[in-house]
Amino acid sequence: MQANQELEDDNFMFHPGNVMLSILLFGLSALFLALTVAYVYTRVTMEVPPVKLPALFLFNTLILLGSSYTMIQAKKCYLADDTKGYQQNLRLTILLSGLFMLMQLLAWTLLFNNNIQLNSSTTTAYLYVISFVHLAHVIGGLPFLVSFYRTAKKRMVDPVTVLVYFSDPEKRLKLKLLTKYWHFLDGLWIYLVLFFGINYLI
Repeated sequence: MQANQELEDDNFMFHPGNVMLSILLFGLSALFLALTVAYVYTRVTMEVPPVKLPALFLFNTLILLGSSYTMIQAKKCYLADDTKGYQQNLRLTILLSGLFMLMQLLAWTLLFNNNIQLNSSTTTAYLYVISFVHLAHVIGGLPFLVSFYRTAKKRMVDPVTVLVYFSDPEKRLKLKLLTKYWHFLDGLWIYLVLFFGINYLI
């Protein structure tokens, strides 16, 4: 069993889908690193004050961590052939992702109401741009989540279709890729929150 798992992991590592996703994540890492470095450079050279991170951004961190946990549970349920648990955790991940988007819109609205707008300062503009780019990639991953859930609801109707669904290697591969993407977005958000928080304190 362990040998089969190691072989599957090796095949996944060099699978074209995983290679393409790894290239995408590398590109996103470079993009956000460049944006945060530019933020620091702008602060230093233009001597502008740092932007204070809204409290809702911290709350959104908890929401994303929750969605990452439910994705982990969905994967565990898939491997354990737990139909109910698999569908439930996918549904929870979708709901948490939707809640994250709503709370992010609320955070921006509160910033606007406090006269902290896109053109208020250079550092404020970075906050809006960076958080928007992150949100865009959450939105980009949401249709895949919804597709997984709808396919599971449609095809898991009796013991035979459940067995076929859980034994499909393509489904297992796509679930791994989606889980990897989701964990990356969560880790990226934590990095951004820590980055803005530390910059405000120093």
